[in-house]
Amino acid sequence: MNKLSYKTISANEKIVKKDWVLIDAENEVVGRLSTVVARILRGKTKTYYTPHFDCGDNVIIVNAEKIKFTGKKMDDKQYVRHTGYPGGQRFATPREVLRKKPIFILEHAIKGMLPKNRLGAQLFRNLYVYEGPNHPHEGQQPKLINSKDIK
Repeated sequence: MNKLSYKTISANEKIVKKDWVLIDAENEVVGRLSTVVARILRGKTKTYYTPHFDCGDNVIIVNAEKIKFTGKKMDDKQYVRHTGYPGGQRFATPREVLRKKPIFILEHAIKGMLPKNRLGAQLFRNLYVYEGPNHPHEGQQPKLINSKDIK
């Protein structure tokens, strides 16, 4: 009888080491950047990834107002919301949303890629998005990474 040379590791508070990651969103495509960030938040880039546990890193995104869309999505895509009143459905294009609140576009895309449960809400709290190049998390010494290097 052969024995396994490894044991399956289930992540817990003792094993998980949460790092701080800084990503510059300047000239990045929204969907491609969002998938990378969702993988990092979820912890899928770690060797001890466990689906039911928060083992991802804290992610800081700067320059959120300089993101891009491919094709004609800047004018054709629509964000839909409802005011709560009869006939209160409102539509906005990414160009209009970028003018008013550029952080919303990245947060909306990333949140849609996380689980729709309590774990997803907990993971979303590890995301920090800022409009300009400055952020208040210098004390955590975030590691600057290129989003194209993450697989």
